[in-house]
Amino acid sequence: MVEITGTGETGLSARYSAALYALAFEQNILSEVVDQMATLGRLIGESDDLRRLIGNPLTDAAKAAPALANALAAQGFLPVIRNFVNVVIANRRLADLPRLIAGFGAYVATKRGEIVADVTSAHELSDIQRNQLRARLTEAGFGSVTLVEHTDASLLGGLMLKIGAKLYDTSLKSRLYRLNYSLKGAA
Repeated sequence: MVEITGTGETGLSARYSAALYALAFEQNILSEVVDQMATLGRLIGESDDLRRLIGNPLTDAAKAAPALANALAAQGFLPVIRNFVNVVIANRRLADLPRLIAGFGAYVATKRGEIVADVTSAHELSDIQRNQLRARLTEAGFGSVTLVEHTDASLLGGLMLKIGAKLYDTSLKSRLYRLNYSLKGAA
């Protein structure tokens, strides 16, 4: 796939992110849009009902669009954000909304010269662990790093770190898998 954004991103998220970023920049409301997109991402992450609505493939777009528009307006979201969500719904991409929001955050960070690191751990990172990870990444030459954290209990321990196209997997799950594979090869 061809890179279209100047940030190394490709695909659906890159197209929507580039369009929203350009529109917000043109209207001189970029910082507000960035803040409100992050707020929308947190709102989706914290609300089980909203997550179910967005993730349900049977959700009727004709009914979801006005309901979401009213809810976003009641929460004080800018018209640009409400229109963005409406375009996502009209293009039948409602289930992709959380990924588009995360992609926008990564796009903005890249435009600001920050490195985005996707961190998946078995348990939520403590502040000390978070700071140590940032320090190690800075020592490794990554400069200003923004951490996007996820938890996955199936990792059992350790973490998976994705920076750009590189994946560093130090999870206990993958170590056990590699050990199992090597033992099968020895038998």
